[in-house]
Amino acid sequence: MESKTVSTEQTFDVIVIGAGVIGASVAFHLARLGAGRVLVLEQSQIGDGTGAQSSGILRTHYSVESNAKLARLSWDAFTDFSRYLGDEDAQCGLVRCGYLIAAGEGQRAQALHDTIEQQKCMGIPIEVLNASQARKLLPIARFGESELIAYEPEAGFADPYMTNTSFAKAARRLGAKILQGTRALGLIRDGSRVTGVQTSAGDFYAGHVVSTQNIWAHQLANWLNVDIPLKAERHIVLALEAERAYTQEMPVFKDMVSPGMLYLRSYGARQMLVSEGVQGEVLEQCMNEQGDVPLDTMVSIGEQVAERFPDYDCAQLASSWTGVYDVTPDWNPVLGGLPGIDGLTVGFGFSGHGFKLSPGVGLVLAQHALGMPTQIEISPYHIGRFASGQLLTGKYGAGAVS
Repeated sequence: MESKTVSTEQTFDVIVIGAGVIGASVAFHLARLGAGRVLVLEQSQIGDGTGAQSSGILRTHYSVESNAKLARLSWDAFTDFSRYLGDEDAQCGLVRCGYLIAAGEGQRAQALHDTIEQQKCMGIPIEVLNASQARKLLPIARFGESELIAYEPEAGFADPYMTNTSFAKAARRLGAKILQGTRALGLIRDGSRVTGVQTSAGDFYAGHVVSTQNIWAHQLANWLNVDIPLKAERHIVLALEAERAYTQEMPVFKDMVSPGMLYLRSYGARQMLVSEGVQGEVLEQCMNEQGDVPLDTMVSIGEQVAERFPDYDCAQLASSWTGVYDVTPDWNPVLGGLPGIDGLTVGFGFSGHGFKLSPGVGLVLAQHALGMPTQIEISPYHIGRFASGQLLTGKYGAGAVS
């Protein structure tokens, strides 16, 4: 059989599929760890994927312990972002305003109580507040005396686009090559080993491939004949405006009392950003285009907001948009390898956690790809948990709070 000649321009040490915030983070960490020649394939433009629709909330409050570890590692990166990337011009737009979470009586309160105790054991700063103390932090909200309220001072929100492009710029500075407008069409294999990627710009070869394809990770099922438990869900986000401002000094708020498990934060001027933390619209086809925002959904969210924030009873809708999550059955990602497949590392199914975990996930995926011990143990995220029924479901149940 005649061997195929491959040019050096087609050959790399590691190829990353996807230049969203996870893929760009992986590329940066690969380059920083001395991976050699790194190629990133992006079907669109950097910062043009689902991450651009993110609410940008950063927290370490997770009932899944491994999530909390990744979030803590990521928070440390966000808080000193320019130093972490080695670029004094790098910015992530961090607003350090804290994170407030409240639950009423019953199962959610017990889950919050157990998570608070877990965070204390992990050394993560967390405080339990009464209603009066909570009102001092978030004076535009009302709190019930019987509610369990926790406050995480080391939390806030940041800018997903700035973060994504800063990771990409840092990766390029360290030698990574990013091809935009280049669609991955399939994986090249030699038996059980992945040796490269077929793309719209030709074939590229590497000793290892990292897939960070987000909602498009379902393509792996066809390319490798494996089961990829993933669905795309569209979620609605509103920006509401009222006379009384939700300022940037006020904490991000998670309202576990509301039916939709709302999350809210300042959105500049007098606006608040708000969305529900429950299941969204399941899409039959993976797409990133904006969807409809039904009037009854807007009314429902508005009523829930007004219940907690009286001044927003007559709030005006300033804007609305939709974002798409790549959701697994337990709302937690798949990280690491796939059974029977060599030369491949995957990261998909972040279910709304991707942005806040991106520095930590980028590091551990890069370490896994290079055969190094990972700084945070990723075995809880193995894909086999779905077939075995050992789901990584948090104390709050399936959902974005995990």
